[in-house]
Amino acid sequence: MIVCPNCNHPNPDSAVQCESCYTPLPSTIACPNCGSSVQSDAGFCGQCGFNLKSVSAPMLSTPELPDPQQLPDPVVPDPLIEPDPIVLPTQAEAAPKANSMTQIQQSFARLLNLQTSTEIELPPGLLVIHIGKPNDRIPPDIDVSGFPNSEVVSRIHADIRIEGDAYYIEDVGSSNGTYINNSPLPMGNRHRLRAGDRISLGKGDKVSFLFQV
Repeated sequence: MIVCPNCNHPNPDSAVQCESCYTPLPSTIACPNCGSSVQSDAGFCGQCGFNLKSVSAPMLSTPELPDPQQLPDPVVPDPLIEPDPIVLPTQAEAAPKANSMTQIQQSFARLLNLQTSTEIELPPGLLVIHIGKPNDRIPPDIDVSGFPNSEVVSRIHADIRIEGDAYYIEDVGSSNGTYINNSPLPMGNRHRLRAGDRISLGKGDKVSFLFQV
């Protein structure tokens, strides 16, 4: 039993505070000689008079270290993989691509015959494209002899010139003239073509083309 130091009330050994006045009770230990319950700070056992100070406090147990031979093998991380360097093309390597783009752009330009709805692509790779009918002097790159009313078109009628991304048309001395959007184009003058321009070879708008890019 534990006697309360405040009110002397006897309390069971397992109590932590007095049942009468609720004062915290001192902790107890068992006497190593007779087994009686005594306060942990007492110098002698109240039952048998055993000297409690003669008993040394138990040494703290040292945690057992694991056997180094039983430790798992260290994990070796995978080596870092460096990304492939980005190689930018030089100007010399990029130049052919630009030229090919120009060629592709030129191949997309075409003439749409309004009388027959026939499309004629401008020949790629040419800087000057001759329009007319077969002759012994300057063979036409675009032959219009097969279109209806082609008799109004001269054998050497007009030229389309390509400069960079621009297209120009000029009359080269035709008999019946060249008309752009129903307006006559003086011989020797150039007109920069734009998508949707109407090109008429000869009078009467009988052989007409729509310029498309």
